Amino acid sequence: MGTGKTLGARRAPRYVAAALAAAGTSTALFGAVAQASPTHHNAVRTVASAPWRHGAVPMFGRALHTTISKHDLHYKGGTNVGGVNVGVTSGPPKVYLVFWGSQWGTQGKDSKGYATFTGDPKAEGPLLQAFFAGLGTGGELFSGVATQYCEGVRSGLTKCPAGAKHVGYPTGGALAGVWEDTSAAEPHAATGGQLGAEAIKGAAHFGLSTQSANRDVQIFVLSPTGTDPDHYVQNGFCAWHDYTGDSSLGHESVKYVAFTNFPYVTDQKTNCGANSVNSNGPLDGVTIVSGHEYTETITDQFPAGGWLANNGEEIGDLCAWVSKGAGRMQDITLTTGKFAVQGEWSNAAKKGVGACAIKHPIVH
Repeated sequence: MGTGKTLGARRAPRYVAAALAAAGTSTALFGAVAQASPTHHNAVRTVASAPWRHGAVPMFGRALHTTISKHDLHYKGGTNVGGVNVGVTSGPPKVYLVFWGSQWGTQGKDSKGYATFTGDPKAEGPLLQAFFAGLGTGGELFSGVATQYCEGVRSGLTKCPAGAKHVGYPTGGALAGVWEDTSAAEPHAATGGQLGAEAIKGAAHFGLSTQSANRDVQIFVLSPTGTDPDHYVQNGFCAWHDYTGDSSLGHESVKYVAFTNFPYVTDQKTNCGANSVNSNGPLDGVTIVSGHEYTETITDQFPAGGWLANNGEEIGDLCAWVSKGAGRMQDITLTTGKFAVQGEWSNAAKKGVGACAIKHPIVH
């Protein structure tokens, strides 16, 4: 596993770590499970053509939304396979942060206990830790927006019937672990497959070696400054999410690791949201973009079996970079600080007409 450092996690068994040592190699952590590949969609067709770029956050000014219908998000019929439902995150969401590459530098700790890195000039790492640690604390209602959605119901529904299993609320905080993987430098322009391999490596490191262990988990693969993961600069997006069961990534034997490709977004400044709200100035885009991908993952954990609009967009896509109205980009206050976020699509908003929303009562 290299010489990486960890907060809040345990190491995987040695045989698993050894099997994942080579980047780009997929290993059957979970055993053989027969599953038909889901139908893939291209959520941001104007900026990305690869099928794995689900919920890609387009760079500022490139978000083009088509006319959307009443009750825009529909359940896409994720089914239970091998004991794992491929619709939404129904338990308390857990976020693991993997700081990939020796470029992150020497790890330390700040006064709040968050990991710091000498190769993190804008301090994105501590901010992300504080943001995810704060979600689900103090009864905050930003996380409540996603809880109106559910799984295991008829495909095409726009409302969840009584008794449905809803998206979970991250009670006590969503942050579950932090690991700096310093075993090698991250490639300058890692491919989608290499990003998936690093997510698998992270899952093994955190001891998430079974299907059930990954049930409510998502891994953020965080790239260091100066890198161009999946050529995000040229392709005009700030981040995307997917899962390792996506056949286009080449890791089908390890199906159940949901992950986000999270570039060093402050490198792109205003293109990825810097100073768009001003709670954290140049770092505003870090929490806007990460909140977008986090919420899309918990409502469409293994794309595209969860909640999507008819045009293929997810809960965050419909509200990307919106600057007016109640669901505009704005600050929310968590127990861990103040953070800029965007609204997420709520079918229940405006008395059921639907709109972008910053908060919603928690649905259990």
